[in-house]
Amino acid sequence: MPAPLEIDVASAAQLVRQGSALLLDVREPDELARVHIAGSKHLPMREIPARLAEIPADRHVLVLCHHGGRSGRVTQFLRANGLDNITNITGGIDAWARQVDPSLARY
Repeated sequence: MPAPLEIDVASAAQLVRQGSALLLDVREPDELARVHIAGSKHLPMREIPARLAEIPADRHVLVLCHHGGRSGRVTQFLRANGLDNITNITGGIDAWARQVDPSLARY
């Protein structure tokens, strides 16, 4: 059964805490330098096509960007390339900082 197309930040955080999902951050390096979630894998959106092999097919992958737009496009791209274990995090790291971990910087 394929993973859901989208997930809210609270549910995503729970999956990450349980160790049952990989958090894939597709933001640019300068954004990552501002704020990131510990334990996430960083792969900028523009590098995804060339680095498909780095994305596990045997694990649930939660895709994160700033607000959810880029991660939504990455989710669609990865699913179109045969990965049905990919889920977009709605609201991105901005929503994560507001709802899950207020200690994270917002930009």
